[in-house]
Amino acid sequence: MTIRASYFLAVVPLIAIVMRLASTPTANISYLIIAAYAMFGRVYAIQALTLSWLFSMLSPGIAAEATTATVGRYVVLFAAAISVLLRSGLLQKKMYITWPVLSTGFLGLFLIGHSVLFSPMSDVSMLKALSWLLAMTTLLAAWGGLSYDEREQLVGQIFRGLVLLMLLSLPLLNLPVGYLRNGTGFQGLMNHPQAFGPTMALLGAWSAGRMFALPKPPWKSIALVATCLMLVVLSEARTAGLAMVLGITVAVVLAPGLSGRSIRSLLPGLASRRFHLVIAVAVACSLVVGPILVERLGNYIVKRGHAQSLVEAYDTSRGRLIQEMWANVEKNPLEGIGFGIASDPYEMVVVRDPILNLPTGASIEKGVVPLAVLEELGVFGFTLFVLWIWMLLRRGARNGVSHLAVISTLLLINMGESTLFSPGGLGLLLMILLAWASTSNQKVGN
Repeated sequence: MTIRASYFLAVVPLIAIVMRLASTPTANISYLIIAAYAMFGRVYAIQALTLSWLFSMLSPGIAAEATTATVGRYVVLFAAAISVLLRSGLLQKKMYITWPVLSTGFLGLFLIGHSVLFSPMSDVSMLKALSWLLAMTTLLAAWGGLSYDEREQLVGQIFRGLVLLMLLSLPLLNLPVGYLRNGTGFQGLMNHPQAFGPTMALLGAWSAGRMFALPKPPWKSIALVATCLMLVVLSEARTAGLAMVLGITVAVVLAPGLSGRSIRSLLPGLASRRFHLVIAVAVACSLVVGPILVERLGNYIVKRGHAQSLVEAYDTSRGRLIQEMWANVEKNPLEGIGFGIASDPYEMVVVRDPILNLPTGASIEKGVVPLAVLEELGVFGFTLFVLWIWMLLRRGARNGVSHLAVISTLLLINMGESTLFSPGGLGLLLMILLAWASTSNQKVGN
């Protein structure tokens, strides 16, 4: 690639972002631009999918409405998939399929077959299964096919992009547009507090993992983790806050055992004086402002409700959904009710293409992904899902504590917000980070 072409490709994302913000016609075109951008290689495919996530999640208070966003997301996904496939060696009959891609493909094929056999809305289930399979395998193959230098550069770009999203959201803390969705939960530049909170939780867990992996954690990393935690609390996303704290804790506790490495080599930051100083200051501040802190945490937990504990608050927000899902599990323990199908199928609103009458969207509300998987796929599908997750967890642990922290956090987020199988919204970011964290980061030749 010539230097001139490289410079041109470098400014394409900026052009697409400006167009996404400017007006409805240009916002629709912006998806086509990043779809074309995805065709230039694996790196560009991952960047395009990341931009597709961002474009879909932007707040209507700062960006124009994209009326064809649903179709645009599919165009970007198909372009990224074709781009990665063309570079897989298939045409030269030298295609090498990694274990993560193979296992994900097997799980995806099971979802498709299950949709045909058991779903009451087979076309809806197949749409969701195909889109998830295409997105997840594309991301795993793309990340796995990068050279060490390409991978490190792209990881830095995504990390800095999330940091920039956080920094640009901060000025909205004192403006109504920052609370546009419900007036109380901070959403920053995103379209919902329940999207902003998990995004900041993932960034915070990622930052914490990086911090613990360094012998002398930088002050900016410590400040970044603290800022992310503050923003998660302000978003009122309780699941995200708990997921961030527990995700970091799980990574620190389990990483040595899962990776087979010592705590000293894996988590040198835990022994640093700087980290000990931060802990001491945090404890001292907690003692000084204890009553205020307890009151704020109490308000965060109940979130305009009357719950007296985190367990009660969880039951209030997710209890009805859990009861409905468990009732379906008892009725259909083996075959499930169908992939991506609501606990009450009659409540589903299916959006269809006006020309071909194909389903383009069918959103459902479910928390607790493991229970949702058991409800939808039955015992056999649930077993395959658990084995798939365990494989990704093991690989993430071997890659490093930051990888495991990200995987743990995104899985815990799905204990309250079922997004892991939803590549059309927040779930796409989770899938991008899951694919990164579970593919090898060992240095290899170009």
